Amino acid sequence: LKRNFVMSSSCGICGKTSVDSIRRRVAPPSDSAHVAPAILLSLPEKLRAGQRVFAATGGLHGAAIFALDGTMLAIREDVGRHNAVDKVIGYALTNSMVPLTRHIMMVSGRLSFEIVQKAAAAGVPILAAVSAPSSLAVELADEIGTTLVGFLRDGSFNIYTRPDRISRT
Repeated sequence: LKRNFVMSSSCGICGKTSVDSIRRRVAPPSDSAHVAPAILLSLPEKLRAGQRVFAATGGLHGAAIFALDGTMLAIREDVGRHNAVDKVIGYALTNSMVPLTRHIMMVSGRLSFEIVQKAAAAGVPILAAVSAPSSLAVELADEIGTTLVGFLRDGSFNIYTRPDRISRT
C-alpha cells in the first residue's frame, strides 16, 4: 500500500486566505499590570540563562513567563517559537496560573501575529521579545490592548503599543 499526504507544523496562519479567518476574539488584558524599565532590561539574561538546550545546541527558541518583579516562573524551549509559547502557556494552564493578568511573557525570537494572539488568549498584558515584531503583531496588540516590547536586548528596548504599562522609573 502506498499513501500520500501532507503534514504541516505551521503556526496556523499558513494557507489561510485572510488574517480575519484566524483572528480570535480575546478580552483586553488587565490594566493593573505595570513594570519598571529595569525589570524589563533584566529579562533577556534570565531567559537566556534558562535556555539549557539552546546553550548546548544554539537551535531552539524559548518562551518564559515572568512575575511583574522579574522572577521567572516558567520557561519552555522548542524548535518552533510558537510551539515554545504553546508549551509555556500549557504549563500555566496546568498550574492554575491562567489568566496571566499580572505577568510578562518573553520570547527569544521575533513577535508574530500568532504569538500575540496566543499570549492575549492567556491574558498576558505585557509581551516582550529580543527581536522585532511583525506589522501584523503590532496591529493586533494595538487593537486588543497588549503592551508590546521588541528589541529587548543590549540595555535597550522599543515599546510599540500601550506604553502606559511601563513605568517611568
